[in-house]
Amino acid sequence: MNWDVVIPLLVFLLFIFAIGFWASRHIAAKSNFLQEYFLGSRELGGLVLAMTMIATYGSASSFVGGPGAAYSEGLGWVLLSMSQVATGYFVLMILGKKFAIKARQYKAITLVDYLKGRYNSKAVVLLSAVSIIIFLFSAMTAQWVGGARLIESLTGLSYTSALFIFAFAVIIYVIIGGFRAVAVTDALQGIVMFVGTLIILVGTIIAGGGMGNIMSDLANENPNLVSPFGHDGSLTPLYVSSFWILVGVGVVGLPQVAVRAMSYKDAKGMHRALIIGTIVVAFMMFGMHLVGVMARPILPGIEVADSVMPTITMEVLPAWLAGVVLAAPMAAIMSTVDSLLLLVSSTVVKDVYLNYVNPKATRKKVKTMSFAVTALLGIAVFALALSPPDLLIWLNLFAFGGLESAFIWPVVLGLYWAKGNKYGAMASIIAGVASYSIIHNIWPEPFGMHTVTVPVLLSFLSYVTASLLTARKAASLS
Repeated sequence: MNWDVVIPLLVFLLFIFAIGFWASRHIAAKSNFLQEYFLGSRELGGLVLAMTMIATYGSASSFVGGPGAAYSEGLGWVLLSMSQVATGYFVLMILGKKFAIKARQYKAITLVDYLKGRYNSKAVVLLSAVSIIIFLFSAMTAQWVGGARLIESLTGLSYTSALFIFAFAVIIYVIIGGFRAVAVTDALQGIVMFVGTLIILVGTIIAGGGMGNIMSDLANENPNLVSPFGHDGSLTPLYVSSFWILVGVGVVGLPQVAVRAMSYKDAKGMHRALIIGTIVVAFMMFGMHLVGVMARPILPGIEVADSVMPTITMEVLPAWLAGVVLAAPMAAIMSTVDSLLLLVSSTVVKDVYLNYVNPKATRKKVKTMSFAVTALLGIAVFALALSPPDLLIWLNLFAFGGLESAFIWPVVLGLYWAKGNKYGAMASIIAGVASYSIIHNIWPEPFGMHTVTVPVLLSFLSYVTASLLTARKAASLS
């Protein structure tokens, strides 16, 4: 075991746990357990809001799987990844103040709470809850695989042992601190990710003999590696453009990101988060994916793409600094895992148990249920992650597409189109999830576009058509 690398990571993890214990005191002090545990009592300022959005969105996919894909595809994947620059901007601009106002009006703590308040439909709530649980299990599994592979690369432990250590740390930390711990540590982890990206980018350029030398080596190996079209020409303009839906505009429909837009303190904080978030996301996504490409001539022949980041970091940096830098992907993974774990837990406890199973549950009962469900979900994801995929980025992007197909139009049109009703929301969720699941399996790239494109269009048409056809019925019921 390389202790020079491991010790800085351990110090980082201990600091994260200290924040969790600090946050647990807020939970004990607040009268509204659910509001504090799942939403941090809506007290996020601009910097924390920006960083928690970035850290939640920037995940194992961005810091482990993304550079691995760039290693294989070349500069074309860097171009594709830059569609993520608009993420925070679109979420906060499209949802903006109106979403936060409506969330407070409905006393919404989760995205499903908002949908319940907007559509007043048990079917919409249950369909939404099921969609979140199914697709976020895939997303969480991807993150846990990424965390385990990172620990495996650093310590030499077996994959299963590394997974157990990562799972235990995250479950305990989330149970202790809730949303406030997640948000505050996300701010810290966002800063670590930014600094880590800068260090590894500079270190890789120096190790490769400068950008000119690295690009010449890539071009000599395969000219397509320095083109926008990928190593085999598969990254067509249409396919790359369709990624704007998946990781750009469509992120509005991701529950784990959208819930951040209801948790900020005031408009000033939201505006500050817009600026900070856009700048930081742009730098981190560009830097990390570019490192993945530049690692190819420095370390040719890496077979497991997800090991590119830890391998290149330990190759080009001194051991102690590698430990500091590798806290960045660890931070990205932990911050996404804790957010997803908390989101699925809140869906089960708040949206299903409290709404339809035991609406009169005491504070003590709700608290016990929240902790127990969080722990059980963590154990279930651990079991799923025992058999990891070859490239975890695809598992993460599958979850993204499913969630966007389900939620983008019920959220956005529900906010801005008064004629939208519960029948439109039901039709949209069913059409989006069903078509995404079918197309993903039988027609992965329809018309040369990413899988999510057609389901998002069908989801939109279903929402509008069903809402217009049932307008009189919905009006009479209201």
